Amino acid sequence: MATKKYVYFFGSGKAEGQGDMKDLLGGKGAGLAEMTNLGVPVPAGFTISTEACVAYFKNKRKYPPGLWEEVLRYMKRLESTMGSKFGDPSNPLLVSVRSGARASMPGMMDTVLNLGLNDRTIQGLIRKTNNERFAYDAYRRFIAMFSTVVMDLKRERFEEVLKEKKAETGS
Repeated sequence: MATKKYVYFFGSGKAEGQGDMKDLLGGKGAGLAEMTNLGVPVPAGFTISTEACVAYFKNKRKYPPGLWEEVLRYMKRLESTMGSKFGDPSNPLLVSVRSGARASMPGMMDTVLNLGLNDRTIQGLIRKTNNERFAYDAYRRFIAMFSTVVMDLKRERFEEVLKEKKAETGS
């Protein structure tokens, strides 16, 4: 029995989905697919379908069969398309994780930007951009977003620390 398709790629001017697939791809996923198909230069990526989410909850918060392997295949495809590798300290692939329901809902998960940055990969971002301040700011934002969105820590604490450091350094 073949496993169900849960992941849909977009990039290099082609998408596996389209704008009228909101029920399957969510609003953001359908929009990204449509923009890609129209030739709008959006960075490559993939969307995990709403069916995967439904199956996850129906299966007592366990991934449906084949989902993890499919995500790993699409990560490899994304790396190939973008010419960088997730976790590579010299040429890191950074990804954004966004939720996107069929319809906008209050309390939906915020975006987590710069997933892939860590103490090793930041050195590659510094070399790639030749901008240490930018790289560390991106890392700071990743840590704050991940902590508030995924770990449910209070955003205000991160803002307080940043304000203190700016006052301390005069920046």
